[in-house]
Amino acid sequence: MAVIRTVLGSISPSELGVTYGHEHLITCPPEFVLKLDSDLELNNVDKAIQELGYFAMAGGRSLVECTTIDYGRNIELINTIAHKSPVHIILVTGFQKSKYLAPYVDGKSINEIADWMVKELLEGIENTSIKPNLIKVGSSLNMITEDEKKVMIAASRAHLETGSPITTHTEAGTMGFEQLEILVKEGVDPSRIMIGHLDRNLDWDYHKQLAARGCFLIFDHLSKEKYAPDKVRVEFILRLVKEGYGKQILFSGDFGRKSYWPSYGGGPGFTFILWRFIPWLRFAGLCEQAIEDILINNPRQALQK
Repeated sequence: MAVIRTVLGSISPSELGVTYGHEHLITCPPEFVLKLDSDLELNNVDKAIQELGYFAMAGGRSLVECTTIDYGRNIELINTIAHKSPVHIILVTGFQKSKYLAPYVDGKSINEIADWMVKELLEGIENTSIKPNLIKVGSSLNMITEDEKKVMIAASRAHLETGSPITTHTEAGTMGFEQLEILVKEGVDPSRIMIGHLDRNLDWDYHKQLAARGCFLIFDHLSKEKYAPDKVRVEFILRLVKEGYGKQILFSGDFGRKSYWPSYGGGPGFTFILWRFIPWLRFAGLCEQAIEDILINNPRQALQK
């Protein structure tokens, strides 16, 4: 029977509801990062609960909390949030990119890294019974370092042992093909892979060719017009659906900064996609079935084990 692991236990895919595929609730990047950009630290449980309340009010039911151990994952605080929120919180094992992961994987073999992932997936995180549902890997801008490749191979082995899907960080949407190539070469079916941050790289041929390989495409910078106009994202989504790839799209906002949260005085917050972006897609002509696929049916398929 297919299941999805959440902080509070396993649920049926049918319980998932409207789902965001890549978010952050609690983060603590390394000190060298915070000295340059303290906006990246999210450490307030009450504000996270408040933001999830807004998300639920807008119709949200589940989200993937993509914070990895090298980016400050805090299982105690996430557990507290999960017990006080109406939203299903889904966790990841794995790592982000070389900038963060090096201290955790230097000197370790691929099998040692894979064994650590498998232990978290099957036994729980940090001596708790809380099990992640996904494996996260990442790459740097326009390159995959040796450490990143080592983690991807380890993730592939952990996936083959546990059936856990793989989600990826691409820096500015680059290296999606290369990530896919490494994972597939190791035996991972493309349908079990979610390539992240692709709307940072709005090249039509790139998106179409990735979709043709059968992986999921995560549009998770919705609202961030500093990278690209949302109008272009709308055009890409409509075009992907028209080309027959509507069942491979996931949405999220990757709202991993204080300045993105209304509870810190920022915005647009977790409601943007459901209250503003989805109506825009409707106005542009996207049918209700395609919207339901992107928000509900596709996450069910992508996240189940």
